[in-house]
Amino acid sequence: MGEEGLQSVPEVDKISFSGEEEKVLELWKKIDVFHSCIRQSKDKPRYTFYDGPPFATGLPHYGHILAGTIKDVVTRWAHQTGHYVERRFGWDTHGLPVEYEIDKTHGITGPEDVAKMGIKKYNELCRGIVMRYADEWERIVSRLGRWIDFRNDYKTLYPWYMESIWWVFSQLYHKGLVYRGFKVMPFSTACSTPLSNFEAGQNYKDTQDPSVVVNFPLVDDSSVMFVAWTTTPWTLPSNLSLCVNPAMVYVKVKGKTKERDGVYILMEARTVQLFKSEEEYEVLEKYKGKQLEGMKYQPLFDYFKEKEKDGAFRVLCDGYVTSESGTGVVHQAPYFGEDDFRVCEGYGIINKDSSPICPVDDAGRFMEPVKDFLGTHVKEADPEIIKNLRSRGRLVLSERVNHSYPFCWRSDTPLIYRAVPSWFIRVQQMQDKLLASNDKTYWVPSFVKDKRFANWLREARDWAISRNRYWGTPIPLWVSEDFAEVVCIGSITELQELSGEKVTDLHRDNIDHITIPSARPGQPPLRRISEVFDCWFESGSMPYAQVHYPFENKREFEESFPADFIAEGIDQTRGWFYTLLVISTALYGKPPFKNLIVNGMVLAEDGQKMSKRKKNYPNPMDMVEKFGADTLRLYLTNSPAVRGDNLRFKEADLFNLLKEVFIPWLNAYRFFVQQVERYQKDEAETFTYDESVMGESRNVMDRWILSFTQSLLSFVHQEMAAYRLYTVTPRLVKFVDNLTNWYVRFNRRRLKGDTGKEDCIKALETLYSVLLSMVRVMAPFTPFITETMFQNLRRVLKPGALGKGDTGSVHYLSVPQPVEGLICRDIEECVKVLQSVVELGRYLRDKVNSPVKYPLPEVVVIHKDQKILDDVLRLEGYIKEELNVKTVTISTDKAKYGVALKADMNFKALGARLKGDVKRVQQRVGELTDVEIQEMLNTGSIDILGHTIDAADLNVKYSFSGEKATELSSKYEAHADNSVLILLDTTPSQEMLDEGLAREVVNRVQKLRKKAKLVPTDEVTVWYEVEEGSELARIVTSHCEYIETSTKTPCKPIARKDSSPVLIEEAFKIKDCTLKLIITKGFCQGWSAGVASSGVSGSEGVACPWVNIILDGTPRFGSTSCSATLLLENPLGSLVITSCQQVLEEARGIFGFPIGSAKLHMERKLVDSKTPVSTLAGKTLVITYAKNKAPVGTSAVKPYSKFVNVEGNGKKGCVLLENPCGSGFLTYSAFTSVLQKLHNCPALPAVFTDPARTKPLQLNGGTLAKLAGTTVYV
Repeated sequence: MGEEGLQSVPEVDKISFSGEEEKVLELWKKIDVFHSCIRQSKDKPRYTFYDGPPFATGLPHYGHILAGTIKDVVTRWAHQTGHYVERRFGWDTHGLPVEYEIDKTHGITGPEDVAKMGIKKYNELCRGIVMRYADEWERIVSRLGRWIDFRNDYKTLYPWYMESIWWVFSQLYHKGLVYRGFKVMPFSTACSTPLSNFEAGQNYKDTQDPSVVVNFPLVDDSSVMFVAWTTTPWTLPSNLSLCVNPAMVYVKVKGKTKERDGVYILMEARTVQLFKSEEEYEVLEKYKGKQLEGMKYQPLFDYFKEKEKDGAFRVLCDGYVTSESGTGVVHQAPYFGEDDFRVCEGYGIINKDSSPICPVDDAGRFMEPVKDFLGTHVKEADPEIIKNLRSRGRLVLSERVNHSYPFCWRSDTPLIYRAVPSWFIRVQQMQDKLLASNDKTYWVPSFVKDKRFANWLREARDWAISRNRYWGTPIPLWVSEDFAEVVCIGSITELQELSGEKVTDLHRDNIDHITIPSARPGQPPLRRISEVFDCWFESGSMPYAQVHYPFENKREFEESFPADFIAEGIDQTRGWFYTLLVISTALYGKPPFKNLIVNGMVLAEDGQKMSKRKKNYPNPMDMVEKFGADTLRLYLTNSPAVRGDNLRFKEADLFNLLKEVFIPWLNAYRFFVQQVERYQKDEAETFTYDESVMGESRNVMDRWILSFTQSLLSFVHQEMAAYRLYTVTPRLVKFVDNLTNWYVRFNRRRLKGDTGKEDCIKALETLYSVLLSMVRVMAPFTPFITETMFQNLRRVLKPGALGKGDTGSVHYLSVPQPVEGLICRDIEECVKVLQSVVELGRYLRDKVNSPVKYPLPEVVVIHKDQKILDDVLRLEGYIKEELNVKTVTISTDKAKYGVALKADMNFKALGARLKGDVKRVQQRVGELTDVEIQEMLNTGSIDILGHTIDAADLNVKYSFSGEKATELSSKYEAHADNSVLILLDTTPSQEMLDEGLAREVVNRVQKLRKKAKLVPTDEVTVWYEVEEGSELARIVTSHCEYIETSTKTPCKPIARKDSSPVLIEEAFKIKDCTLKLIITKGFCQGWSAGVASSGVSGSEGVACPWVNIILDGTPRFGSTSCSATLLLENPLGSLVITSCQQVLEEARGIFGFPIGSAKLHMERKLVDSKTPVSTLAGKTLVITYAKNKAPVGTSAVKPYSKFVNVEGNGKKGCVLLENPCGSGFLTYSAFTSVLQKLHNCPALPAVFTDPARTKPLQLNGGTLAKLAGTTVYV
C-alpha cells in the first residue's frame, strides 16, 4: 500500500463497465480470492447458509439471478462482519425435469416404452443430461459476481447424498409417520406420475374446457331427470353417484322452452344454469336436499353396472356441494375426485379392498371396460363423449368455459385428478407442530410467513412422497407380496448386511434386483417397492444429505443446525420452504432455518410471465455485457422483488441506474484521483491517507459527509442484522447521490486547491475517507466496482492502516463500524435544509423556464425556527452558487411576504364520488385557511362536510395576499416541502440577463472543447462570428474578458483569424442568433496562459505605478483567472510594495500558489530577487512554481485589472475594481470603504464624478463597471 501512487482513471463510459468487471474476475482468479476468504475466516464464528438446489437441465433465469444475488449479498456481508461462511452449490439432479427431457427426446409415452428400453438404459440417458448446462451455470453465476463453491458441491445423485435421504426416511418410518394409501391425487399424464398438492398448486393457468349439463332419469319415473354439470366430460363414463347438499332447497321444474321442455330436479338457487328467466319454467315441487337422498337413477354408461349392488347410481348427500356454480347436483366419479372418493367411501359404494373404478392408465388413456373410447387420451375423448351423450338424448347443455386449471409444472400439460396407490408422510397430524416451528423463524417480508405460509400449513395434507418413476432415489422399503412384511432400510451398510450383496450405487438399476430373505419360513424373499422419492423430498433433506449426516460430519452439523439463513422465491412457500420445515419438524421438532428472505417474481415488462416462446424479456447475459453485473445486481436488490412483491423487468431502468448511480460514483472517484495527481504535481508532495486524521476538518461540508457516512454505516449494520435489504439498498443509492451530486459538486473548488493547500488537503482526505468507507460497505452489493476502486485507493493508504491481515482485496476487509464521535445530527439537518432550498429553487427555475446560467436577484428562505434559518446562513455561499442568486434572505414571518396556501378541488378525482355535494365541498375547499391546508398536508387527509378528502385529491398551491399581493406575485415564485418554504425572485436585471447570456457562450465554448477532446492545459484559440448588431454580438464584445477568463482561452473575432490549424468548428443557436465557433491549435499572438485581456476600458492611465502578474499554473481561492494587477504605490508617492519577495507574497494572496518554489520572470528571463521594484513598473511578470517550468513570454501596455483613479484631500490614488481579472467587481460599500482608508477620511466619503464635486456618483442599481478607467473625486 502506498508504494506506487494512484493510477490515472480513464474517462467513464457506460460501455466500459463489463470490460472492467472482466479484469476484476481475472484478479480474483489470480489470487483465488473466494477460497482465500474461506481460509482467512476458518477460525471465526460459523454462519450457516443452505443453498436450494436448482435443476441443471436449463440455464439460469432472472428468478435464479435475483435469489442468487440476495444470497450472495447476505453471505458476503456475514463474511465481512466476522463470520466463517461455507457456501456450497447444490444440484437437483433427479425427477421429472430430467425424465421429461428424455421422454421427449426418445418418444417415450408411457411405462411400457421404458420397460422395452430397460431401466438401466433409461437411467444412463438421464445421467447423461443431468449436468448438461453445469459449465454454463458456473460461468454465468461467477460472471454475476456470486461467490459459491462449485468444487465442493453436492448433487442429489451422489450415493452418499442418497444414503442420507434413506436415513431421513427411515427415521420418519420408525416414528410411524409413513403409510401406504389409495388417494385421489393430482396426476401428470405426460409424466405418468402423481404430484403432491403443493406441486399441483405451482402452475395454474386460465384455460378453456367443455362445460356440459347431463340428465340422469329416475329409475322410478324416467320422465323426471336429475341434471348435473361438469367441466370434465371424460369422468362421466366412471360415474357412480350424484351428490346434493342436504340443507339446500331443490326444485322439480317443467321447462317451457323448445330447448328445455323436460322435467328436471336441480338446486333452486341454480336454475340460472338452464333457464334465462323464471318465465321459462314452472316449479312443480320443492324439496330439501336430504329428501332426495337414496333416489336411484339410470346410469349414463353400463361399464360398471355391477356396482349397483354396492349402492351405486343413487343420490348421496354432503355439504361440499355449493350454490356458486353448476346445477347444485354434482356427478361423482370417486376415483377421479377427492370429495367424490370421500363421499362414496362413506356410503360404502367403494372401499379399500374393492377394485378401483379407474379405467385410465398412467399415460391418461382409456382402458377396458370403457370400450367406446379405448386407447384415447381422456382430454382428447371429451368431444367423442359429448357426441355419444347427445346421440342418446342424455346431453342437456354443451358450452365452453374459461376457468383457472392446474397444469403440470414440468410438462406444462393439464393435470387430471386420479386415485393411485402412494406412500405418504403423515403431515395433517403435525399441523400444530409445523405452526410452532414456523413461529420460531424470522421471515422478510413477514407477511409471507404469517399469512401465505401459515395458511398453507393450517391446510396441510398428508404428503405423497412416492413417484412411479425411474430416475430418482429409490424408496428403501422391501416388502412381501402381501405387504405383511415391510423392512425399511436406513443405510447402505444395513442393506448389505440384510441382503448379503455389495452396494455401490443406490439408483433403481443397481438395487431393484436385490432381495432380502423373509422372516417367515417358506415365504419368498422381500423385494423393493418400485417407487422412487418425490424430488422435493430429496431437496427438503439437503441440510442433512449435503454433509452425509449422520454418517459423517456429525458434530459439525449438529453445532450449526438450524441454518442462519436461506433465501428463495415466493413460489417456494409451497415447495422447498415447506418440505424443509416438514422434514425438520418431523425429525427434531424445530425449524431447519432461523432467517429467510423470500423474494417476489421477476416478470416481463408488460407484467406477463417471462416466456422463452414469447421472447418477452432480454437475455440476462446481454444485460451484463451491456450494463455490467453490478448494475444488474443493484437493480434487482433495489427492486420491489426484495420485499416479496413482483418486479416488472425494464431494460430502461438498468440504463437509468447506470447513468444516475454508477457513472456519477465513478466520476467522483475519477475526480478524486485527478485532484490527487494535480496536488502532487503542484505541491511536489505525495498524498498519503492516514485514518487518524479523519474528522479533523472543521469545514461544515466535510463534517456533514463524514457524519452522513457514519450514520449510513450505523443504519446498514442495523438493517442487515434484520435482513431488510429493501431498506438498505435505497439508502446506499441515496448515499451515492449525496456524495456525487452534493459533496463533490459543492466542493470542487476546494478539491482543486482553489482555496489553498491546507483546505485542499482536508477536502481530499475527507473524500478519500468516504470513498474508502463506501467501497467497503458496498462491496457485498456491488463487488466489481468496489474492487476496482479499492485496488487503486489502497495505493495511497498508509501502510498498516487496515490492520495486519491480507489487504489484497476489498473483500478481505471487514465492513467498517460507525464512528459515533463523527456523527453530528445538527449538521446533517443543516445540510438537509440546504438541499431542500436548492431543490426547491431548481424546481422553481424549471417552472418559469429560467436556466441556472442566468443569475437571479434573491431567494427568500422562510421557516418558523430561527435555528434552521441560521443553518441556512451558514451555508449561504453554497446556495448562492448552486441557485446562481445574488442574495439569500431569511425570515420567520410568512405573513410579511403575504404568502399562503390555497387549495382547489380536483374534479376528475372527486366529482363522481361526491355526487350532489360537489358544489358545497368545492366552496368549502376554497375557504380553507393556510393552517387547515398545512394540517391536511401533514396528516394526508381532511374531513369536509362528512367526506374524507385525501390530500392528493386537492390541488394545493401558494398564493400572495394583502396590499402588495400583485407586486409580490409578479416578483416571486413560491414553493415548499415538509421542511422549508422559499420565494425565488424571478425578475433579473438587465445586467443579470447579460451575464446569463455570456454564460451561454462560455457553455458552448466548453462543449466544443470537450467535443474536440481537449484538456484544460491544451493551448488553443477560439474564434467567433456572430451577427453584427445583434444582442449576442453586444454581449460577446462587452463580456469578452469574462468569457476568456472562464474558458482560459483567447476568444477573438473570426475576421482576425490567423493560419493556425483548425481542430474543430461548429455553429450554435443562442436566443435565435447563430454563434459560429472555430478552435485552432495554439494561442493567438499576444496571448499567454491565463491572460484574460490585454487592456481595460476607459481612456485614462493609472495614477499609480503598477505591475501585471500572470500565474503560469493553477489558481486557487475559487478563481479561474490567472491574471492580476498589483499597485506598487498607493496613493501616489506612498510605497506599498518594496521588494520582489513582497510581489510574490501579494500575488500568493490572490492566487494561492506554493510560495516556496515560486519564481518571477520577465520576458522569459528570471528576475533577480534584488531587482528594485521601481524598475518593474508598467511591466508584466510571470510566476512559475513547478520544477523546471519554462515561463511563457508575454507583455502588456495596460493593467490587466479594471481600475478607477481617485483624487481627494490633495492625494491621487487608485482602486482596483477587480483582482484577479474576472473575479467580479467590488460592491459600492466595499469601494467606499477602500476610499475611506486610502484618503484617511473620518467617515465614508461622498463620491463625485467631476472635479468641482457637483455631480454625485449615481449607480442606479448598476455596478462600478462603468467607472473603469475614469477618475472620481472625494
